[in-house]
Amino acid sequence: MFKGSMPALVTPFANGKVDEKSLVKLVNWHIEQGSTGLVPVGTTGESPTLTHEEDQLVIKIVVETAAGRVPVIAGAGSNNTAEALNMVQFATEAGADAALVVTPYYNRPTQAGLIAHFTALNNASGIPIFIYNIPPRSVIDMSPETMGELSKLDKIIGVKDATGDIGRVSAQRLTCGHDFIQLSGEDPSSVGFNAQGGVGMISVTANVAPKLCAQMQEATLAGDYEKARDINDRLMPLHQAIFAEPGLCGAKAGLQILGMCSDDVRLPLLPVTNDTRKKIEAAMQDAGVI
Repeated sequence: MFKGSMPALVTPFANGKVDEKSLVKLVNWHIEQGSTGLVPVGTTGESPTLTHEEDQLVIKIVVETAAGRVPVIAGAGSNNTAEALNMVQFATEAGADAALVVTPYYNRPTQAGLIAHFTALNNASGIPIFIYNIPPRSVIDMSPETMGELSKLDKIIGVKDATGDIGRVSAQRLTCGHDFIQLSGEDPSSVGFNAQGGVGMISVTANVAPKLCAQMQEATLAGDYEKARDINDRLMPLHQAIFAEPGLCGAKAGLQILGMCSDDVRLPLLPVTNDTRKKIEAAMQDAGVI
């Protein structure tokens, strides 16, 4: 159920508010383009600057628009365990298929604290949970051993791994078992990630090139790594251009070029510079996206 190419959805804005019409359009487009899942209100969805009401609105719209055609993994993490519990419970009530829960950021818990945090969420959740391990942002790295302990819990079924270390896949297969669902959180290395045992990616680039990302993931799952490498070679300049500035800003610039939504972002982020925008557009042309 949880595999392939799953865009980490942007949250479109208009006049400072969530652009509900564009969000519905994006969900339908991604499904038509072959995306195999959708991940709203993560980092790329600007969760740090959404209000709780906006966060819930976006999840509700995505779940209702997807209407069971693809699974929805709702962002539901916080560095406050009580707040994360509320978010996971809302995702459950809204009909999401799973929750994506980031390791607690800023307060830097120990590995024992991570186990306590995720155990509390596991015990309260009515849906599966994916751990989101992204040390560059959270300043905490969940060890494979800790993840192995958590994988024994009934609701902890996988990880979005944004460490950038594809060797982690093999290490986590040892501690978590081969059925533990490992999804890449880093676009450029997702082909290698799957070669090590991953089964998909939660992708920023897929916001702009959903069909190519879906085809690349499909090729890896079929064992056709030559085709997957060829597609990733086409996408690599786009990966690089989108992440020349914060990735969600680059993704929104690409979507504006495609006429899908505005490139509005919330402070302290800014729309990409003209130079970066030109690089994104050139990379989109080279990849055949436009």
